[in-house]
Amino acid sequence: MYLTNVWWSIEPMVVCVQLGNSLFMTALQIIVKDRCINASNATNSSAVNSTSMEDSLQNAMSSFYMIYRPLIQLVPILPGLFLAWLGDRGWRKAPIVAPLVGFMLSRLLLLLMLLLDWPLEILWPEVILLGLSGGFGVYWGGTMALVSLGSTEQDRSKFMMRAELVNGLAGLVGCAVSGHLFSLSTGSLRPGVVTMVVCLLLYTFCLLYTIFFLQVKQIAPNDHKHQREAKTTAPSGQCGRILNIVLLLAGGILYNAAVCASKNILVVFELKEPLHWNAEEVGYGNASGFVIIISSFLGAMVMSRWVSDHTLITIGMLSFSTGIFLMAFVTTTYMFYIARALTLFALIPMPIIRSLMSQQVQGSSYGMVLTSLQLSMKVSSVGYTPLYTKIYQQTLSWFPGFVFILSSIITILAIIPISILRSGLAKRCSYQQETDKEYLLPPQET
Repeated sequence: MYLTNVWWSIEPMVVCVQLGNSLFMTALQIIVKDRCINASNATNSSAVNSTSMEDSLQNAMSSFYMIYRPLIQLVPILPGLFLAWLGDRGWRKAPIVAPLVGFMLSRLLLLLMLLLDWPLEILWPEVILLGLSGGFGVYWGGTMALVSLGSTEQDRSKFMMRAELVNGLAGLVGCAVSGHLFSLSTGSLRPGVVTMVVCLLLYTFCLLYTIFFLQVKQIAPNDHKHQREAKTTAPSGQCGRILNIVLLLAGGILYNAAVCASKNILVVFELKEPLHWNAEEVGYGNASGFVIIISSFLGAMVMSRWVSDHTLITIGMLSFSTGIFLMAFVTTTYMFYIARALTLFALIPMPIIRSLMSQQVQGSSYGMVLTSLQLSMKVSSVGYTPLYTKIYQQTLSWFPGFVFILSSIITILAIIPISILRSGLAKRCSYQQETDKEYLLPPQET
């Protein structure tokens, strides 16, 4: 029975989408490096200083991602809001189906780029095409909306973390094999072609599964519980819920900025001296990031028995802050994995923040609120992506890890709104316990 329920649920789709995305992630990283090397050799053929050539390559790659990343974040905003609106109007699969179509078309364009030897600039229309379909942010927001609809408030964090766990396991497997799969080539097939073909097959399966088999479940609200919640949450009112959402948004945006900005720099940091990774090592490095999803799920599952959601968020943020601080001083591969190990709980905060946000609104607004969180984090990338890139380029010659220390500081700042939220909820909890006692008392005879 459990296997039957899983097959008709959201897990198979999450697995296949993440497998495709993780294969693409490694492929993109190596393709960009190879094209930038070719361009650098063409323009600096007379250069003999290997250090200057390495710095030139790092600048070219980071400059490419400085444009590529904001395009990924900004283009989906208006399409994403429209798809979220459709989802809340009953078309729950729309925020999932549209991005899947975009994944297929963008990966097809990259495949043609490899087969026809198109220049790196073809990735600009590729990312625009992906963004117009909603991109990963809308897809994940739609996925979390379905999880929210099919779970109770008490179990929602657990179900969201389970989706993150499945996503992490798929990413771990995909990244572990991605480097080896990318290197497969024959006399007629270039490296990366097999990877793109496998990606297309995975997305095709996901699209067909979502359209014809994925079930949209909704937990019917309990009338008694609904009346009780209406009474106990009355003191906070609409203003209190808005304040809670604002604080959660602030903490989520700051933390996401620290995490994503660091990831953007890591993709070029791994390819420079002294690490200088090849395709297989890049795949293993990306896989280590998905191990963190698994450890975050297990940590949240164990620690949630003794601590609150807000404490879990703080633990996760402190874990990332410690690990990324050490990453600033990494010079060898084993040091890289030690720094990664310190971030074991780094992915606990975001699923819990989504869960807490969904509890501030009615079910008919889940899609819009969760997608708005995703899109707000995308908008913030317009500021931090070029800022981090310029700082990395300016500090490349004397301390390339400086940006990771900056991420550690921003993470500490992200804890502040979560602490304010926890303090406010603690006060309301004491009031709620008193009203609960009154509500549970038997009516007195007149």
